[in-house]
Amino acid sequence: MNRQIILAAALAAMSFGAIQAQAQTQRSILDGVYTDAQAARGAQQYATRCLVCHGAALEGNTLAPPLTGRFIADWAGMNLDDLFDNIALTMPLYRPGSVERNVNADILAYILKVNAYPAGPRELSAEPEALKAIRFDAWPIGGGASDASSGAGPR
Repeated sequence: MNRQIILAAALAAMSFGAIQAQAQTQRSILDGVYTDAQAARGAQQYATRCLVCHGAALEGNTLAPPLTGRFIADWAGMNLDDLFDNIALTMPLYRPGSVERNVNADILAYILKVNAYPAGPRELSAEPEALKAIRFDAWPIGGGASDASSGAGPR
């Protein structure tokens, strides 16, 4: 019986250590995972590929959901690869999956910028493994977007 308790405690400690190590190696979109230059390219691509459905201010319409406000809560806690894949496989509406991965990365950088997530020194990768290592975190209370329902910028 004591052996079972010791074994269970050892397994729990190893699992906790693995989870803690993963959390330490995973980045967050709060860390600045795209560059301003990449977001600028993404803004140009957004204007030609996304604006007609998602709107000039990313507000959405009857055809497409907003990419601000509620959008943050919908993706919070996921990894960036989940969102990237959703964009890559379902957009644009008239020709899903037709946009190159690097262009999707630029558009995603633009979406992050509009939602007041910080830029950083390196471009957002279009590679699945790199995107899986980035959490989509909502702004903590008192920082970043001032109202999750409105998608407003930093306080």
